[in-house]
Amino acid sequence: MDRRFDQIASIIFFVLGIGFMYESRQISKTAYGSAVGPDIFPFVLGLILLLLSARLFYETFRYQQHKQAGFYDYKRFFIILGTTVMYIAFLESVGYVISTFLFLLITFQTMQAGKWIQSILISSAFSFGVYFIFVDVLKGSMPGWPVWLGM
Repeated sequence: MDRRFDQIASIIFFVLGIGFMYESRQISKTAYGSAVGPDIFPFVLGLILLLLSARLFYETFRYQQHKQAGFYDYKRFFIILGTTVMYIAFLESVGYVISTFLFLLITFQTMQAGKWIQSILISSAFSFGVYFIFVDVLKGSMPGWPVWLGM
């Protein structure tokens, strides 16, 4: 990538990480006296974002100068952008499992075409795994399957 772009992005993500951590402390604590409240997850996400952005900023100083400057892959970008918009639009009607599977499959094939079996395995494991963990283990609610499928 472009060194200047990565430096600016790392600074923006660093500030966002600090914002996540600060705002997570504004979430009220749980009433049950547990040490783990609803503020822990966004705080940890903010911390991870902060650490990764610091690492990205550090890595920008180690970039090689021979990288191709000014090359942007617009075709892949617009395919993934369109896939993301379609994923958001059809998440409720198609369900999480099918829409996430298709989103990941198209994205993986856009980034590295030809590895169909690997893409299908990873996409299905992720979409079914996350759905199982969130709905069955954590007892959350998510639009898993479309109504028209009858599951």
